[in-house]
Amino acid sequence: MDDLQDAKHVIRAYHTDLEALDSNPQDSLSKHVTEDYLWRGFHPFGEISGADEVANSFWHPLRESLTSLQRREDIFFAGRNQMDGFEGIWVVSMGHLMGLFDKPFLNIPPTGKIAMLRYCEFNRVEDGKIAETAMYFDLPHLMMQAGLDPFPIQTAAQLVQPGPQTHDGLLYDPQPRETGDETLNLINRMIGDLGQWDSGLSLEDELRLTWAEDMLWWGPTGIGATYTIPRYAKQHSGPFRAAFSDRSKTTHIARLAEGTYGGFFGWPNFTARLTGDFMGHNATGETGEFRVIDIYRREGDKLAENWIFIDLLHFWKSQGNDVLQRLADGELT
Repeated sequence: MDDLQDAKHVIRAYHTDLEALDSNPQDSLSKHVTEDYLWRGFHPFGEISGADEVANSFWHPLRESLTSLQRREDIFFAGRNQMDGFEGIWVVSMGHLMGLFDKPFLNIPPTGKIAMLRYCEFNRVEDGKIAETAMYFDLPHLMMQAGLDPFPIQTAAQLVQPGPQTHDGLLYDPQPRETGDETLNLINRMIGDLGQWDSGLSLEDELRLTWAEDMLWWGPTGIGATYTIPRYAKQHSGPFRAAFSDRSKTTHIARLAEGTYGGFFGWPNFTARLTGDFMGHNATGETGEFRVIDIYRREGDKLAENWIFIDLLHFWKSQGNDVLQRLADGELT
């Protein structure tokens, strides 16, 4: 428990230094990360090594674009990683990075108004330093705020997404270990039920094994947010399963829980082949990667809320639709 609290203090100090208005991201990272620091970010960033490269590639451009940047955090927790035998400690932060959109970011035009970039960040803490980060963010969500429409056909709702209904997602204080164990066990059962698409049950009944009837699924721009098991099945899970085949087994780099919150990420989590229509695109027959973060809130013995980050820009580029290139070429409106 003390190790988890120490790791939380490392991340909170890092965030404080990074987000000070007069701070230099390079100095902030150098202070808090290891020499062999590994950072993973959604397309077009990929894997980056070292404090200087991460600062110059991501944080400097982002802060120049979203001025007066602040972190509006909705969920914060830590845990030991199931995927390495519960040896490594990861700290999770999720919410929005909010600023004034004053300069272009990756050719996304500025609005001069408030903009909110959805993010979720997993940080592995080792000996008081951050050794590894998965920084996933919803760039299409930012595009929509700038008046662009990268994915015109969306089955669920486009929203600036809230944090937990219960407003209890910031676990700065220690949590009972058994509570986190219950959450992680439920997430594992859900992965076993849903991850391979072969339960033999109807989709709705399969979901009911581990999900609350009034579940909230906060999906990425291009898919959207949906509510209740029947609408989730209709507005995302059903269309997704109908569009893909040859799904690989699920793999994660980190999977952990604390209190009633938990989550995981992979690089990629799985691959699948697009053999049907999806998000307004025709089948390609091509296999693509799904880089995903899922964050869950448990209520009793069911999962009540789920926040999802999918690197759709990376996936669709593999299918021949390079959204960022279309934006640079003036083809995206």
